[in-house]
Amino acid sequence: QVQLVESGGGLVQAGGSLSLSCAASKRTFSGYVMGWFRQAPGKEREFVAAIRWSGGSTDYADSVKGRFTISRDNAKNTVYLRMTSLNSEDTAVYYCAAGLAIVRYRRPDEYGYWGQGTQVTVSS
Repeated sequence: QVQLVESGGGLVQAGGSLSLSCAASKRTFSGYVMGWFRQAPGKEREFVAAIRWSGGSTDYADSVKGRFTISRDNAKNTVYLRMTSLNSEDTAVYYCAAGLAIVRYRRPDEYGYWGQGTQVTVSS
């Protein structure tokens, strides 16, 4: 069974930075896509970033390109999301997710495993 445990959410001022972590129980993620999504109140869950565990290729939503960086640490079985230049539009619950053999990696329903979510609040 795959379990994802997120941490790192909190309150940050506009223009600041924050790093999120997602620790995974599975020892081998070969063939998996790891993704970050976010959901604000009253809005649909939206794609933020994704990384292929093998090879490390990445993709980002247009709204976060140049500001967010997704990465992984194989030794720690952990996926990270480094967020910089945060603004109020980034306020949301952030979720990490994992899926095997995913092609449409921007779609939440493609992922089979999800973390519990962590709140990120950006103040003015």
